Amino acid sequence: MGRKVTVATCALNQWALDFEGNFQRILKSIQIAKGKGARYRLGPELEICGYGCWDHYHESDTLLHSLQVLAALLDAPATQDIICDVGMPIMHRNVRYNCRVIFLNRKILLIRPKMALANEGNYRELRWFTPWARSRQTEEYVLPRMLQDLTKQVRPPQGFLRVGHRRSSGVESAHSWVGGSTE
Repeated sequence: MGRKVTVATCALNQWALDFEGNFQRILKSIQIAKGKGARYRLGPELEICGYGCWDHYHESDTLLHSLQVLAALLDAPATQDIICDVGMPIMHRNVRYNCRVIFLNRKILLIRPKMALANEGNYRELRWFTPWARSRQTEEYVLPRMLQDLTKQVRPPQGFLRVGHRRSSGVESAHSWVGGSTE
């Protein structure tokens, strides 16, 4: 018989570049999820900085403040003993990615860049981000010093994560919005 896991998903009222307000809303959603017995909390795409940052994604301050919010989340007592999955921009090897950062108990388990970017209708994600093209491959992401000191990690995995012999975990944001999607 399998084990059951309660997953909490949330749609937050995040604002572009409102790092403090976004942090507070993320933290509150984690507290609510834990209060309802969830073991995994899944937040919206780019929830740390807000989805509508447009050309501000190109600014180093947007990346820096996103990392600062991630550090505050990692350090918050409310994020202990629950898997947290947050969305934020990440710069890896001088390439900007739209990522999920999955962490538990001050350890980053995986940084998962989005593979299929929305670029139709009102969406112009290719203007700001590069799709992750290394299917089923993992690289090491070198954490900035502020996160190394907090997590005691230097190189968490980025990309694909195989959980066990026959188990893998997949995360992809907003795939149904991409042309050619089967969903």
